[in-house]
Amino acid sequence: MDYLYTFSLIAKLTIVRMILVIVATHNWYLIQLDINNLFLHRELSEEVYMIPPLGITSKMGNVCRLTKSLHGLKQASRQ
Repeated sequence: MDYLYTFSLIAKLTIVRMILVIVATHNWYLIQLDINNLFLHRELSEEVYMIPPLGITSKMGNVCRLTKSLHGLKQASRQ
């Protein structure tokens, strides 16, 4: 329905600065955690099809139906 709409969660710089000020005033430790597979295991609420990736042998015209979200998929950020 809204295939062209993309959504991405980002932190605003003012929020990051505010967190750094709170951490510094309370003498707390700050630890960073990067999560690379955030989009990988969420179930899709709609039917999404894709062309099979290279290396998968299939007949011409076959497609794959996704059951889980993939990184880079436009619907992934909203799932």
